[in-house]
Amino acid sequence: METGKLEVYYHDKHVGTLADAANKKVAFSYSDEWLKDGFPISPFSLPIEKGVFIPSNYNFDGLFGVFADSLPDAWGRLLLDRLLLKQGVSDIDMLERLAIVGDRGNGALCYRPGIEVKTGIESKADMSVDELAEACRLILDENDESMLDDIYRRAGSSGGTRPKVNLVEDGRVWLLKFPSHDDPIDIGKMEYDYMNCAKKCGIKVPDFKLFSSRKCKGYFASERFDNVGEVRQHILTASAILETDYRVPSLSYEALLKLTGIISANNMDEIENMYRLMCFNIMSHNRDDHGKNFSFAYDEENDVWSMTPAYDLTYSETYYGEQTTSVNGKGVNITIADMIEAGKKASIVESKAKRIAKEIEEIVFDDLGEYI
Repeated sequence: METGKLEVYYHDKHVGTLADAANKKVAFSYSDEWLKDGFPISPFSLPIEKGVFIPSNYNFDGLFGVFADSLPDAWGRLLLDRLLLKQGVSDIDMLERLAIVGDRGNGALCYRPGIEVKTGIESKADMSVDELAEACRLILDENDESMLDDIYRRAGSSGGTRPKVNLVEDGRVWLLKFPSHDDPIDIGKMEYDYMNCAKKCGIKVPDFKLFSSRKCKGYFASERFDNVGEVRQHILTASAILETDYRVPSLSYEALLKLTGIISANNMDEIENMYRLMCFNIMSHNRDDHGKNFSFAYDEENDVWSMTPAYDLTYSETYYGEQTTSVNGKGVNITIADMIEAGKKASIVESKAKRIAKEIEEIVFDDLGEYI
């Protein structure tokens, strides 16, 4: 299954080449074609320059963050690794993982030549959401592989720890989530309530819905936003842009607000959207606010980035009992004054920052009080 080298494409345009480098790092160089009229696929790490780029750290297992974002993590990686192990493959490198993603990853980047992982049984088109949830539970909790091939095909390159599948309904692709090991059975309804509250708080959110169930109050689903019509969008997480390890607390909201301003050309609507999301996450006790839970989409026509709709909004804890992303140097006991200070540093007028924070506090208290 060795590759050694991969070609990167964007909308069938040749972006460049990935190749094995020393010390288990993966080097990248732009193609001559892309250097003529392309854009930096990672705004800070990969400027439009001729030459070979090599990551300076191992935050993404030797890859640049932009390419690591194409890979499934947690749930998606678990499915792939179990499927490969079932086929006698116990170890693959990062280029091989990207080759397996091929043309089917999140966002707009594609990798060729691809590697096709063989799967067995055909998908059961008539499975109910409760049946899908049970199949995911058996894989996760009981190492039951009877539906592994089917769920792998449905999951695509999904990330996050919670089991999920892609579900097509009326021509729209929904990312449908199910409870994980330690989740309450009705976490789907909780996330649905959180997303409704975020929308009421003025935060940009995707279309979302609650799929009905006979076993719980429903399963949360959001429409995939990495495609607009049939055009795949170039999307990067904050972790990828900043080359930071999302698995450890390494970000502040001050940094996220500054990043938003820089790559959006100081669009105050974008900055305020990030400020609202910061206030919401803190006030609603969403502490899983790591760098992969903030993403930006590239607007090729205007050469700017904008925040994607918010995602993974729900009550969450961390093993260290603090927000993953800090405010004013604090991960716990964060006050409205701390939030306002962060807003002021991002050029939000103090009176407006205070008004937004107070509004969100009131909405969150009224709508999510039963959870927090």
